[in-house]
Amino acid sequence: MLTKEKLFELKIEPPNPDILRAAGRKWDGISKPIDGLGDFEKVVARIAAIEGDIQPSIDKRAAVIFCADNGVVEEGISQTGSDITTAVAKALGAGISTACTLGRSARVDVVPVDIGIDCSEAIEGVMDLKVRKGTRNFLKEPAMTSVEALLAIERGMELAFDLHKKGYRVLATGEMGIGNTTTSAAVLSALLHIDSDEIVGRGSGLDDEGLNRKRDVVRQGLLKYGFAESVEKAESQRRDAVNCGDKLKTFDVLCALGGLDIAGLAGLCIGCAISHIPVVLDGLISTTAALVAEGLVSGVKDYLIPSHEGREKGNVLALEALGLTPLIKGNMALGEGTGAIMLFPTLDVVMDYYLGGAKFDDYSIDEYKRFD
Repeated sequence: MLTKEKLFELKIEPPNPDILRAAGRKWDGISKPIDGLGDFEKVVARIAAIEGDIQPSIDKRAAVIFCADNGVVEEGISQTGSDITTAVAKALGAGISTACTLGRSARVDVVPVDIGIDCSEAIEGVMDLKVRKGTRNFLKEPAMTSVEALLAIERGMELAFDLHKKGYRVLATGEMGIGNTTTSAAVLSALLHIDSDEIVGRGSGLDDEGLNRKRDVVRQGLLKYGFAESVEKAESQRRDAVNCGDKLKTFDVLCALGGLDIAGLAGLCIGCAISHIPVVLDGLISTTAALVAEGLVSGVKDYLIPSHEGREKGNVLALEALGLTPLIKGNMALGEGTGAIMLFPTLDVVMDYYLGGAKFDDYSIDEYKRFD
């Protein structure tokens, strides 16, 4: 069984630096201007370094969708009730959800997981890794006990190991759970030392009254557990927060304010980093979980691939803290891993060019020179 001590002692081996440089040289030998494909060249080189292979593959891939309910929903911070989580999980299991439809086109297997849905029934087509039937209302008590958080992290890690054994070369993260933009905003505010009003967004479409109520709930939660920080905190402190090495604080924030989906996703990111599997992140909840993972086990961020910017400001702030730049704008706010899934067709095009693009020798012309 995973304990805090075991978790905090985990070590992540960095991606292969020699492969990273070799992949860069391979890009420079393809008949195009230097860095002509910009950030996409860097992403492919990073994938090669992560896999430890100058000829990487992303052919076998899956989006893992963690589904969980959040007790804070009873505070009226969402348009809908937690019953929607169960309904969408059933659609995921039946293969008719948005993620499943996009996944078929993008050749991404969808793996829905019940990590904490507030229902007693077994949902057909959904993997049962349930820790408990939803978290507690963090305004009344901590969302999770340390045992529950550790179990969710462990199950996420074990799922990453299992999918790696089944031959998956890259995983994408996704989630479904009413109220999880609230838990994510609270966790981010505590970890990044940012006033929560800057982070709390409209989620699935709150009006002004609902947004104000959501902001008040998050603010109260931060005050309750002593995580409230002044907006005057220096920007450098915000950016360095993820690297501060305060593993215990990260864990305490997760337990007090987080969700089982965030904990499971954090575990998946850690497990992928241990297994040298690239992780394509979706939006706010995924990037919050990635920030938690890096805070618990340093080095996870080297295995993360950002997908889209999203509509929630917290997503951009989390990516900045991780040193990542989103590859898609899109103004999306759907969840279910859809933004991550939508990145794969573009990655396929770029990867095919990297692996099979014509060299300068094929054109009998001189190569461009790199001067930086």
